[in-house]
Amino acid sequence: MSQKKSVKASFIKKILDTHKQEVGRRNGRVPLSESLPPAIQPIPVEVQEKMTAKDCRDILRGMVEADPNHVISRNYFRVWSGIRESTWNRYDGTFEEFKRQAGVKLSRQVHKLEREIAKHSSVDHYRKLGEERASWAEAYLRPSGKRFQTLLVASDFHDIDCDLFALRVFLDTAKRAIPETVILGGDIWDLPEFGRYFVHPRAWDVVGRIKEVHTKILSPLRDACPSAQIDLIEGNHETRLVRHLADSTPAMMCVLDQLMGLTVADLFGLKKYEVNLIAKTDLASWTKSDQIKELNRNFKVYNDCFLVHHFKQGMDKHYPGCNGHSHKHLSWSFESPQFGAYEWHQLGCMHKRDASYTDAEKWSLGFALVHIDTKKLYVNIEYVPITDHAVVGGKYYFRSDKE
Repeated sequence: MSQKKSVKASFIKKILDTHKQEVGRRNGRVPLSESLPPAIQPIPVEVQEKMTAKDCRDILRGMVEADPNHVISRNYFRVWSGIRESTWNRYDGTFEEFKRQAGVKLSRQVHKLEREIAKHSSVDHYRKLGEERASWAEAYLRPSGKRFQTLLVASDFHDIDCDLFALRVFLDTAKRAIPETVILGGDIWDLPEFGRYFVHPRAWDVVGRIKEVHTKILSPLRDACPSAQIDLIEGNHETRLVRHLADSTPAMMCVLDQLMGLTVADLFGLKKYEVNLIAKTDLASWTKSDQIKELNRNFKVYNDCFLVHHFKQGMDKHYPGCNGHSHKHLSWSFESPQFGAYEWHQLGCMHKRDASYTDAEKWSLGFALVHIDTKKLYVNIEYVPITDHAVVGGKYYFRSDKE
């Protein structure tokens, strides 16, 4: 047995010595008189048949160590080792696995671990921005001790695509109803520059859209009900904006260039208009499926009996409540020992019934006035549909030619 080992060892040494000569010749370290490539003598078949997995891997490892800057390919190994492929692939199958087992390439397990580390490292900047968002959830709470409270809920304004008539009715209702809380149910912005639909870069108006929300929605809303608590439930469009803020994409660079402050609070007008941001989404979620699951965490329960969610999945929480997102008004009736007979409303949108990339004619416009008995936990949802006219509290509104 020792003699067989010594025979194989001599062949292995000869292969590696020959390869070192070739490496030296290729790198100019061998005199010209010795520059002719050495003759490679194939190892006898009977010797190859007795070579172990360790013998094959030792040869490959030695060749790599002799020339670490050169990538050893399958053909290169065959030519400069004189070993048939059947000698080593009976042990390791593919040449890639052969390299892994020889220790010259990361194993599958280690490579997978490195990919996982890299994946999580790539979204660390999202986590930092997520911490800032979470800090604004209760920045401007204005609790009321009244037994009967009114909440005003609207969703999906979509910045410059907001229906002007619907907005006028909403703002006047806020002024007349004097709600304790105003809830913006998400997608106050549209910002298609950050979306999946193509927008020509020269047609971008990111800053204009952001300012439109500040001047046409948030500012007059705060003027209409200065004492009300205003909450913004982060929708998928707001989440998308925040992710691009962290990434500093080309469209976001326009914002960074023209707006001062450059924080989530400044972009969303949280400090200026005293708005709470309900944003529970983990921006570092990796897959699209995980991102959708994270968005479903954005909701808030009011007075222990009324829930507002951006998505219809909020209905599964078994509370009276509302959601937005779908731009179509629907309602469902339920019953529970806690709330009695109650309703869930999917609100119509505040977006005009005209939009690119989709059939907006099937959308409906509207918002909700919600009346809560905080003692008995009864909730009455008064949905306000809007067409070319609307009626709120006995007052009629009519769409003008400019709207």
